Amino acid sequence: QVQLVEFGGRLVQAGDSLRLSCVASGRTFTRYAMGWFRQAPGKEREFVAAISRSGGPTIYKDSVEGRFTISRDNAKNTLYLQMNSLKAEDTAMYYCAAGQALAMDRTEYAYWGQGTQVTVSS
Repeated sequence: QVQLVEFGGRLVQAGDSLRLSCVASGRTFTRYAMGWFRQAPGKEREFVAAISRSGGPTIYKDSVEGRFTISRDNAKNTLYLQMNSLKAEDTAMYYCAAGQALAMDRTEYAYWGQGTQVTVSS
């Protein structure tokens, strides 16, 4: 299995940028497609972005496309989420996840980190 630890969440102002990182250990990082999900209080966990094993194809939630960029550095076993033009509605706990296929469905991801909190103040 693979262990995932997220970093980088904090309190920011609307319009600011923030980069989240997720470091993987255990099984070979390149075995997995990777995704970012988020969960706001009282809401279900939702898909944000995902990237293929190779770092080629990516997919995004409509409301973040053009503002967020997912990337990975397979040499460093690290997944990133660059978030620009942050809005109050982006406030949530952000989780990285590892799975076998590039997917938006959270049930496709078998391994999850513990999350990192992003709070956007308006």
